[in-house]
Parts: sequence; structure tokens; C-alpha cells
Amino acid sequence: MIEAVMLWNEPNNKSHWDLALDPDWFLFAEMVKGASRAIRTENPDLPQVLGGISPIDPHFMRTMIGQGVLDGLDAVAVHGFPLDWNLWQIHDWPSKVAEIRALTHLPVWVSEVGVSSFGAEEVQAWGCARTAELLKGEAPRIHWYSLYDLPREWEATTRHKEAEGSSYYRHFHMGLLRQDGTPKLALETFARHTPDLGICQWFHYDDHRLDDAVAWLKRLHVTHLRTGLSWADSFRPDALGWFDRQMAALQDFAVTVTFCFTPEHRGISPHHTSPPLVREEFAEFCAAMVRRYAPARGRIAASALLPTA
Repeated sequence: MIEAVMLWNEPNNKSHWDLALDPDWFLFAEMVKGASRAIRTENPDLPQVLGGISPIDPHFMRTMIGQGVLDGLDAVAVHGFPLDWNLWQIHDWPSKVAEIRALTHLPVWVSEVGVSSFGAEEVQAWGCARTAELLKGEAPRIHWYSLYDLPREWEATTRHKEAEGSSYYRHFHMGLLRQDGTPKLALETFARHTPDLGICQWFHYDDHRLDDAVAWLKRLHVTHLRTGLSWADSFRPDALGWFDRQMAALQDFAVTVTFCFTPEHRGISPHHTSPPLVREEFAEFCAAMVRRYAPARGRIAASALLPTA
């Protein structure tokens, strides 16, 4: 079920990592290396991917290479939204992937790519088709973001919220389905490109959309899914109950699980973007999740021999 784990999300984006607290990413690098070692101890064969970078920045990747982060990983990833947020054109996708591919021997995944329907649904449908044309064959995994629009009652994960103007509100129009679950024009376009295109869909704690999402993913013939298990959510009541339900519901897909989000009370600053006070705690969370949902084959076989209660 779990085909890979991803360590953090957009670490070079201020909305996901506090660069004021870690301007050279040293704390991030040490945290990821520790988590990677802990995961290898639990399952040495489980592929590990560096959290997708946004913006696509060769300088950041060189920094990770220089700090030895990529030495223990199996792939790197990039995110791009040229019709909404990036300062480059959609036609530049192949060259953007090539920029990062030139720096490392590791495969380069596109773990988030999308187009909002903020301006017009026709723009999203065209963007989906053009993205598929440009990226199929360029990356071993392509995850379209996302299946559902973000509900307007929730907050988008950005640093400055409404002060960002239209850039903020575009976050609520990235889905192939509207908030109420009805299809947009791009849904049919997307369906013509599965299973080459997978989906990135973040599920919030106790997300009411989970079962409907699974039904839609199967209907669309999606085989590869990227989602997250939040370290911050692990401190909520019955967190393991929610994690178990989420992972059981997704068992028919090849899932890339992203580990991210610092619990406020365990950060240097009380925010999910903060480096942790004790970085080994993130490694312990990652190891526990792998032990629970992606144990090594030998450990699965051994557990089958244990007596049941």
C-alpha cells in the first residue's frame, strides 16, 4: 500500500518552514537525516523522498546536497503551479525538471502540480491537459493537486492568509471537484490521463471527505496517491484511530505518505512551520508510522506468527 514516504513538504517555502529560525536549513537537514536513519531501521527497503520543493530552486537543492541530506534518500521532488503562483510559464515544465535532474543522480518526482479554477474552469481544464502533455515521461511520479476544493470554512496553509490577496483565495479552487463534491470541467480532462497522473489530496484530521474521495479515485482509475500523516495531528484525541481509518481506506492505492507539521508545543516557535525543539522526536514519529503502516517484510511475516488475543 505505501510505496514511499516523503520527508516534509515544501521546506524552502516560508509557509511550511520558518526560515527566520533556520536560514541555512541546517536544522532542517539534521532533522531529515535523523528521520531517514530511523525509517531505514524500521524498513530499509522503503523508498524515501525529500519533501517537494516550491519554488523549484537549484540553490536549495545544492544546499541539501552539500549538507548530505540526499545521501540517504531515494528521490527528490518538485512542486509547480505556473498558472497561479510561479514566475515562469507552463511550457517551462520540462526545463524546470531538468534543472533539478542535472544536480543529482536521484529520480525527480513532481509531487504537486495543479491549476486553479479561480479565473475560469476552462483555464483549469486546459492547464490539466497541457500539464499532462508536458510532464508524462519526464518524471516517474506526477501527483495532480488536488481532487477536492479546500472548503471555504477551513484555512489554507499559508503564512499571511487573506493579506496575500487573490494568491490566497486561489488555494480554495484547486480541486477537480467543488467543495460540494460536484465535478468541474477539468475532471473529464484529468480522467483521460490516468493512471499516468496520480492525485495529491491532503486529508484533514477526521476528514468527512475520505470515503467519497476513495470512490472518486477508483472511478477515475487513479493508482498513485500522495497524502500526509501529520506529526502535529498525532497529539489530537484518538489520533491513531483516525490514522488507522485513513490508511485502511487508502489500501487499494500506491500511497506516498508525507510526514510533516511540527506540533506547536514541540517547536522552537509555537507554529507548525517551526523547527522542533528536539529533532529526534520527529524521527520517532516517522519510525512509529512506518512500523505501524509499512513494516519491513520480515517483520510482517514475524507478526503473523504471533498468537492473537
